[in-house]
Amino acid sequence: MSKAKSKGKQKKLRITYVKSSIGYSARQKATIRALGLRRLGDVVEQDDTPVIRGMIQKVQHLVQAEEID
Repeated sequence: MSKAKSKGKQKKLRITYVKSSIGYSARQKATIRALGLRRLGDVVEQDDTPVIRGMIQKVQHLVQAEEID
């Protein structure tokens, strides 16, 4: 089993829901919900992981993401 690397403070991403998902596939709507976004204008902070980055990439036309420390 692999040990988790502890780098101290992990980077975060601030994700903002900027465009409605109406008219887009159910998968994209589910991705928005999985990111923790409920309504337009919502802002959430998530850990900077490959999983979250992949989700953002799939709905990049609906959200805005920025790195924070």
